[in-house]
Amino acid sequence: MYAGIDAVNGPDHPAVIMSGSGEIVTYRQLEDRSCRLAQLLYDTGLRPGDHIALFLENHPRFFEVVWAALRSGLYYTPINSHLTASEVEYIAQDCDARVFVTSTALSDVAEELELPKIERRLALESTPGDPIPSGYESYTAAIDSFPPEPLEHEQEGSPMLYSSGTTGRPKGILPPLPTFPPGKDHPMVRGSRSGIWHFNGDSTYLSPAPLYHAAPIVTCTTVQRFGATVVQMERFDAEGLLQAIQTHRVSHIQLVPTMFVRMLKLPEATRKRYDVSTLVRAAHAAAPCPVETKRKMIEWWGPIIHEYYSGSENIGSTAIGPEEWLEHPGSVGRSLMGTLHILDEQGRKCPPGQTGQIWFEAGGPGFVYHKDETRTEEARNESGFWTLNDMGYVDEDNYLYLTDRKTYMIISGGVNIYPQEVENLLLEHDKVLDAAVIGVPDDEMGEQVKAVVQLIDPSQAGSEVEEELIAFCRENLSHYKCPKTVDFDDALPRQDTGKLYKRLIRDRYWGDRDSKIV
Repeated sequence: MYAGIDAVNGPDHPAVIMSGSGEIVTYRQLEDRSCRLAQLLYDTGLRPGDHIALFLENHPRFFEVVWAALRSGLYYTPINSHLTASEVEYIAQDCDARVFVTSTALSDVAEELELPKIERRLALESTPGDPIPSGYESYTAAIDSFPPEPLEHEQEGSPMLYSSGTTGRPKGILPPLPTFPPGKDHPMVRGSRSGIWHFNGDSTYLSPAPLYHAAPIVTCTTVQRFGATVVQMERFDAEGLLQAIQTHRVSHIQLVPTMFVRMLKLPEATRKRYDVSTLVRAAHAAAPCPVETKRKMIEWWGPIIHEYYSGSENIGSTAIGPEEWLEHPGSVGRSLMGTLHILDEQGRKCPPGQTGQIWFEAGGPGFVYHKDETRTEEARNESGFWTLNDMGYVDEDNYLYLTDRKTYMIISGGVNIYPQEVENLLLEHDKVLDAAVIGVPDDEMGEQVKAVVQLIDPSQAGSEVEEELIAFCRENLSHYKCPKTVDFDDALPRQDTGKLYKRLIRDRYWGDRDSKIV
């Protein structure tokens, strides 16, 4: 159940296929290269519990760096490849990385970095022949000087991921380090044999998302623990995703709601051009999915779409299958791990249908926010329950429905308004490609509701479409929830993972005034 075993059982089986370039990494290559890097890390002095950082695009050799850490008892921290130099420096220094791996595609940022704690800087070539950035060693030359043999004493490592930073500075999420050797029956493998995934050695999993995000990298390495194949997209493209499903006869895929929206906005003739009948499981998470968007996806792909709600903190989770969802549209399911509680601001249990803060009791293995005891304590209440600061409610059958992040809630005239409901509605409009709803300053009401919209045809932006969208909202929602004004953007600041940097949008309107999101 790790690269070494898979390399013996199927050495020439593809561990990774890059969907754009077609480059293949076999299990023999993954084993050889991850062993060499593990030897380098050990020779550098790293021991179980130490940290490395990856600042890479979706590179075909991303996985060998991760597996070197996973077989060495190390923490690995993938860093968003779109961050600025100062943002990368903060994470690389905060996570206490001793080795830093980047690529020539990111040379412009990599050469700016000041990383005094880093003992070795390694750079992979993104294109053969690329010059290695100044101040870095050639990754390939460095690992080639070490033998392709496992360390004498191997131990399972772990990711140490950072929150997306959509509401403030990213937080390092430090789980306890596993104490068992790689090759044991990993908890992710046990859970993925059944549940929403039903992985096996014949699975072909398409990953359209960036590997610096939690769900993609953890699921991809879980697939590789089965000896199955990961088809990795270099970057998401709606039609390219459909092409990859058809070309590689993909059986499993994980997406975010934004990807659903992009695919459904393709011309019908384009969508019908591709065969998606090989899919047996599709899962989505990361953000609430508009009801009509998911209904249309089930009509298109069939009853194979599963949904889960969780977080990198691994404090608890819910899940729901397609048949259940059709009976409880909009729900993210019932508790899969941990006991679910919905509590009001006084910590009292909310009745079914009443929105409150979502808490989990006795869920995952535990965590701390790295070097941030205050934030760790803020995520836990007096009863020992944990929260991700999301808001939601349960129905009479204890199915959970998400409303929004607590920090995104708009308070207008003393009334709570949850932007996600309005955003989901706007995405149903045939002129809208993306939407964000925020509270902006209002001297009388405190905040008023504003929509910031990306149109399919940007040339249509103007007062006429603004009035049309406001009227559309008023036809479908209580008027107090509806935007008073609509602004238009060529593109919203959304991560490749589908998460919206709403803080950046709010900052435009709040300036020096207090904006709740910090």
